[in-house]
Amino acid sequence: MKFSIFRLGMLVIGTLGTFSSVAQEGGKGAYNAHILFHPLFNFQPGNEFRSGSGAPGPKYWQNRADYKINVTLDEEKGFLSGDVELTYKNNSPENLEFVWLQLDQNAFSDQSRGGKTTPVTGGRFANLGFEGGDSIKSVTVQQGKDKFVDADYKITDTRMQIRLTTPVKANGDVIKIRIAYSIKIPEYGADRMGTLETKNGIVYEMAQWYPRVAVFDDIEGWNTLPYLGAGEFYLEYGDFEYNITVPWDHIVVGSGELTNPGEVLTAEQRKRLADAAKSDQTVMIRSAEEVTNPQSRPKQSGTLTWRFRCAQARDIAWATSKAFVWDAARMNLPKGKTALAQSAYPAEDGGLDGWGRSTEYVKGCIEFYSQYVHEYTYPVATNVGGIVGGMEYPGIVFCSSKSRKDDLWGVTDHEFGHNWFPMIVGNNERKYAWMDEGFNTFINFLSSDNFNNGEYKAGQMNDMQRIAPMIFRPKADPIMTIPDVVQVVNLGWEAYYKPALGLKMLREQVLGKERFDYAFHLYVQRWAFKHPTPYDFFRTMEDAAGEDLGWFWKGWFFENYKLDQGVKEVSYVEQNPQKGSFITIENLDQWAMPAKIDIEEVSGKKTRVELPVEIWQRGGSWTFKAATQQAIRSVTIDPEHNLPDINPDNNVWKPAMFAEPEVN
Repeated sequence: MKFSIFRLGMLVIGTLGTFSSVAQEGGKGAYNAHILFHPLFNFQPGNEFRSGSGAPGPKYWQNRADYKINVTLDEEKGFLSGDVELTYKNNSPENLEFVWLQLDQNAFSDQSRGGKTTPVTGGRFANLGFEGGDSIKSVTVQQGKDKFVDADYKITDTRMQIRLTTPVKANGDVIKIRIAYSIKIPEYGADRMGTLETKNGIVYEMAQWYPRVAVFDDIEGWNTLPYLGAGEFYLEYGDFEYNITVPWDHIVVGSGELTNPGEVLTAEQRKRLADAAKSDQTVMIRSAEEVTNPQSRPKQSGTLTWRFRCAQARDIAWATSKAFVWDAARMNLPKGKTALAQSAYPAEDGGLDGWGRSTEYVKGCIEFYSQYVHEYTYPVATNVGGIVGGMEYPGIVFCSSKSRKDDLWGVTDHEFGHNWFPMIVGNNERKYAWMDEGFNTFINFLSSDNFNNGEYKAGQMNDMQRIAPMIFRPKADPIMTIPDVVQVVNLGWEAYYKPALGLKMLREQVLGKERFDYAFHLYVQRWAFKHPTPYDFFRTMEDAAGEDLGWFWKGWFFENYKLDQGVKEVSYVEQNPQKGSFITIENLDQWAMPAKIDIEEVSGKKTRVELPVEIWQRGGSWTFKAATQQAIRSVTIDPEHNLPDINPDNNVWKPAMFAEPEVN
């Protein structure tokens, strides 16, 4: 989901004065080492499902969901109708007396929980004044060799419970569920789906468009939190086959691979796609000039059915329009494979300042992520320009057609980053938004620095002292807060930027890049296509990096502890500057970090001292001896502003002769 790091930079610069009072909230005496370095904070025994090391246990299991879907778009009425067949495999050690499904379209109604919990002022996830939802026509189930029979089901808001006469047995039993349904397509579906009127036709971005099985796991059993808007999704993995029937003049793009190009594309379009699959430069598949030309479609009346297949995925989405310009290029993956980057967007939004560079952006970010995290797993990556500001699905993302330049790069990079978190590493977004939004935003710092020699380098994030007042806002929520509980104005910080900045500090200031990257990659490797919890991440990072990081997780993720390091005093050994100096630094608020201190002598000689976080384990004051040989001009803690120090005024010590004069 979208949140631009470039807009953040301007926000930080423009609003710092508003939060100047935050620096006064901490103060001496606030630090307590016993609270921060609590021995039982991360002390929970592992089990046969999830080990104490953070790896899946020897008996780890998860259930599986395969889908076959057929739907038809009625453009005149604005409806989608069809059927879905779900094959659900129960790999758990428990018999299941019922199965829960998610009907997310039911949120798009004033009578839904999402509607009733929408402020009168509206908001990004509001959809008031629209009576939509899933219209369920039939639900049948098949178990074993029996025939399909009518199911006993109950719908509660965005959830459907299917109550079974015979439980789905543990350790591999299978049930098939068929549902015939239709939905009225919302114009604005909580910034995750919807429709956009353009000069050449409507752009449909279709997501949460079919009933999806909820996750049954070893942590909570059935995960049945309702869909309210801010909380995203938690889904099982499986294979998808889906068929989309649309008017003849439409172009359809979707998750996975188009399996019948010969039926829905012209011979020239198939040739251009083949050329694009071999080209590092963007190739037009359907140009702006061809959008209104009937000959750009293989038939000129009726409907066409587009068939797609997507393997080992947790979801699928698609988009369709007769207004689409379509272009593509080759992506080069680390192990020698290639995949196709492509974009579909309205003609009026093309050009080199706009969507004419979209495919270049898709290629750039996916190639980077594939090198840094894990090789891209889908055959195609599609960027769609429409009404949605920024939203991610396996192999396809929706970005605002009005995005331009750095904003388009930023949203494309961020949304495609989600193909790793949570599409590959399948965390529970409904509860832990930071495990995908924060991880992804962290990598966006690196990918933006890398793209086109730093064309869109995110330099605003480097001065952590400058950002500190925003991080430690008076009414901030802890990162470890359910998204629907986080205050709306806080979501961007608590789900995206604070966790991302935490990972950045962990990589650069605590572990070092090599140790962090090794542990982070191991986490991805262990939990690819599985369901990790926050503790699985914490334990993997600690085990692989060889550090007890409970103090870090506690202060930054679970609490809103502030950081205030300072230089207290300087004295000389035997009062002789030539014999060295004693320097006392302090930790004045409840969080702590390793300390970097620059010492400058009167001759201009500079010495850096680096101290581990353990200096704060016995209290908030630490004195060390420095091998200086002359009088000291200044001592500075955190000289490069790498830490979010809430009170930088006490970070520099100078003797009276060098001190800045007071301004009355």
